[in-house]
Amino acid sequence: MAQTNSSEAKSGWLLISPPAIYAALLLAAPLATVVIYSVLTGEKGAVSLPFTIENYTELVQKPIYRVLMGRSLMISFLVTLATVLLAYPIAYYVSFYVKPSKKALWLFLITIPFWTSYIIRVSLWRTILGYDGIVDSIVMGLGLSDTQLNILSNGVASIIITLAHAYAPFAVLPIFVSLEKVDRSLLEAGQDLGESRWMTFLRVTLPLSLPGVIAAVLIVFIPTVGDYVTPELIGGGKTPMIANLMETQMLKQRDQAMGSAIAVAAMTIVAVISLIFVLLNRRFLGGRK
Repeated sequence: MAQTNSSEAKSGWLLISPPAIYAALLLAAPLATVVIYSVLTGEKGAVSLPFTIENYTELVQKPIYRVLMGRSLMISFLVTLATVLLAYPIAYYVSFYVKPSKKALWLFLITIPFWTSYIIRVSLWRTILGYDGIVDSIVMGLGLSDTQLNILSNGVASIIITLAHAYAPFAVLPIFVSLEKVDRSLLEAGQDLGESRWMTFLRVTLPLSLPGVIAAVLIVFIPTVGDYVTPELIGGGKTPMIANLMETQMLKQRDQAMGSAIAVAAMTIVAVISLIFVLLNRRFLGGRK
């Protein structure tokens, strides 16, 4: 019996070895390199010994790093909120009101934006939100305003709109999967007991779909904190986020050590916030059970 378990264990290790090695080479090795670089001395476009924590000391002492990190977190929180509020009704409609035979078609249509380059989608929003763009033409054509709105001039607002659109499909899919798992008989039971549709949604549907909402929040929040392209193209570089500062340190200042320290600090902050969010929601969901 023990010999059988040993052979099964060896077979299991052989099966997971290729993907484990692949993940280690593509994920763990680069991450370890960034962490090591962050505690080295950076000069003249290279890193060298001795080890030092001066990079992290500078991060704490200089206000510019705190400002950009705070702006990145704020924008990411707002983008996540807007994206989930946009995605939930779409996922709910597809799950509860679309015929089962047509749900695949709807999901296919939702993923169509992925067919085009992310940069092209961001550039199109410049045309929509910019001066004398589509929004300005519609507003002035309807007589709602005598002046150009030029939403693009408001860097934060334009970045939030663009990112919310770009990440909406990422939020729709996990929420849809979660809603599909909701037992419809529970909803019927709630209405049979005299609950309105709205109260049934609040007491049954929404709590049961929270795992999908949590997944959507994390899927959107984590990458948007480190988004680089949108602030550069939409904000015109006038509303930089933490990723833009990393690019400046790495490529323009050629200070790989400082750029790595910024990356490690940003990853740590995002990881802590995400972990706290998951633990709080796990406790909430566990309490409801």
